[in-house]
Amino acid sequence: MDTEDGADSGSSSGGNMTTVSQHDFGDKFDKPALTISIIENMKEEYGLFVWPCSVILAEYVWQQRLQFSGVSVLELGAGTCLPGLVAAKLGLDVTLTDDSNKLEVLENMRRVCDLNQLNCKVLGLTWGAWDESIFTLKPKLILGADVLYDASAFDDLFATVTFLLQNSPGSVFITTYHNRSGHHLIEFLMLKWGLKCVKLIDAFSFMPPYKASGLGGNIQLAEIVLISE
Repeated sequence: MDTEDGADSGSSSGGNMTTVSQHDFGDKFDKPALTISIIENMKEEYGLFVWPCSVILAEYVWQQRLQFSGVSVLELGAGTCLPGLVAAKLGLDVTLTDDSNKLEVLENMRRVCDLNQLNCKVLGLTWGAWDESIFTLKPKLILGADVLYDASAFDDLFATVTFLLQNSPGSVFITTYHNRSGHHLIEFLMLKWGLKCVKLIDAFSFMPPYKASGLGGNIQLAEIVLISE
């Protein structure tokens, strides 16, 4: 398998192909300031693949590191959790979450944290489900890479995002997503849940050329807050 930023090592067991990809971040191509290793699996249904939206959001976290200094971070639908791991490498307090039913994904998240020697909290969090654990979460920065892919889940996602924003005044939800035909539905649901977009940019406008050349699609980055903020 090819990687976005570095070399892979792979192994095959029981018909499943796993690989470790390296993702570099820094102001100079040949002198990365930090590197994240991600364990991936070819079985896409498990959410164990680093998608372009994740690479882009991780790069944004790196570039905006001074703005995010000292904040607590929660990543929704984290999967391989590259953006959250970059935040953790920057010294931030990070909670990584994914669907409570995706046990293999959650276990892989723990393995990736160990691989990178990072102490992140890993939590099962199903959108639209009000488990006890969600009520204690008060992140200032909520991340979500490619979480706007299944229109049937949008309402539950925005319900969860709205609760988290309300539970932590002054917080922001930053997401990267493919600009598909469902964009009008996204705008409708933001209004429904009392949210507004305060920043919307072409994701490739800030990507380093050597990274952008390996990615595809019409991807946008949005910063979303409560209308009352």
